[in-house]
Amino acid sequence: MAEKTNVCRILDQKKIPYKLHDYSNTDAVSGLDVARVLNEEADCVFKTLVTVAKSGQHYVFCIPVSTELDLKNAAKAVGEKSVEMIKQKELLPLTGYVHGGCSPVGMKKQFVTTIDESVILYDTIFLSAGKIGFQIEIAPDELKKAVDYATANIAY
Repeated sequence: MAEKTNVCRILDQKKIPYKLHDYSNTDAVSGLDVARVLNEEADCVFKTLVTVAKSGQHYVFCIPVSTELDLKNAAKAVGEKSVEMIKQKELLPLTGYVHGGCSPVGMKKQFVTTIDESVILYDTIFLSAGKIGFQIEIAPDELKKAVDYATANIAY
C-alpha cells in the first residue's frame, strides 16, 4: 500500500471513507493523463486551482480536469469583482502543496472553496491526495465533512 499523505491522515482522523489511488509509477503529468491511467472519465477527476481576488483574498476552485476555470463565474461565485490564478511560486508557501499535487483537503489555511456544480453528477470524484502520483476517490458528501465547499457553474 502506498504511503499515507497528509490528506489521507486528515481523512482517517475524521473517519471519512476514501480510496487512495497510486499512479506514481506512471508518466501521467496532466489531469487528462491521470484520468487515463486511472481508467476514469476525465469529468470526474478534479483539479484544484488557487486564485487571488482584487481584494487580496485567496479562493480555491475544483473543476474537472477536462475543463478550464471560468474566471468571471468563479469571481461571481465568491462575491468578488475578479479573480486570477496565483503565481506558481506562491502555491507552496500559501497552501503547503506543490503544483500538480494540490488538494482542497489539508491546506495550511482553509480558504473559501467552490467545486464545479458537475460534482453532483458523480457518486465519487477523484482529487489530488496532496502529492504528485496520488489521488483520492471520495464521495462528494464525504468530502463536505473535510472541506466546507459550495458548488457553482465555474468551468467551461
